[in-house]
Amino acid sequence: MKVVVHVDGGSRGNPGPAAAASVVSTAAGEILDEASELLGTHTNNVAEYRALLLGLARARALGATEVEVVNDSELIAKQVRGLYKVKHAAMRPLHQEAMSALRGFDAWKIRTVPRAQNADADALVNAALDGARATTA
Repeated sequence: MKVVVHVDGGSRGNPGPAAAASVVSTAAGEILDEASELLGTHTNNVAEYRALLLGLARARALGATEVEVVNDSELIAKQVRGLYKVKHAAMRPLHQEAMSALRGFDAWKIRTVPRAQNADADALVNAALDGARATTA
């Protein structure tokens, strides 16, 4: 089964309170799964990788064999495709974990889109962060 996985991660501050989210759908756009999680205090790039890992885990749990990952982080997409080196030491384990997760699928690809085309995942990240702020305020 092929799925499209929209992922987004964000932090308010860099580093700051962070969250990750994913929306898994069919190629026709039928939403199969939505998830978000609070991450604690992290940088935006860590949140983006954690979103990728969340989305891949949710796709795997649904039985997906092929994934098309859609995100709005050019850095993460280019690192995953091998176009950019992962220079930051703290990012290397996340990159390695993502590559290992991707190898678990028969086929995969990753692409970037403008934030407006990743609105559902972005909204989940913001809702998670807003909820965390509301409960801790």
